[in-house]
Amino acid sequence: MAFSSEIKHIQTSDVNEKSGLYQYVVTTVDQSKYRLFLTKDPDWKLKDVNRLLNFPCPVCRKDYYCKCANKHMPELEAEFIKQMS
Repeated sequence: MAFSSEIKHIQTSDVNEKSGLYQYVVTTVDQSKYRLFLTKDPDWKLKDVNRLLNFPCPVCRKDYYCKCANKHMPELEAEFIKQMS
């Protein structure tokens, strides 16, 4: 199965305005959930991404933590910025 970076829903998880660090939980169109760690200074920059374990990974099909989403960080960042504007 291929990775889908199209974001269907964005939910704020944690905001630290003082340090400029933001965490969002996003749901993609294939129902996978990811926690995005971003900074805003003044533009959004994706620092890290973690897949939440609601479904197996759409790339490797493992149902434990993997780093497959890290390979798609530029796509996720672009989709997040598009959704936020």
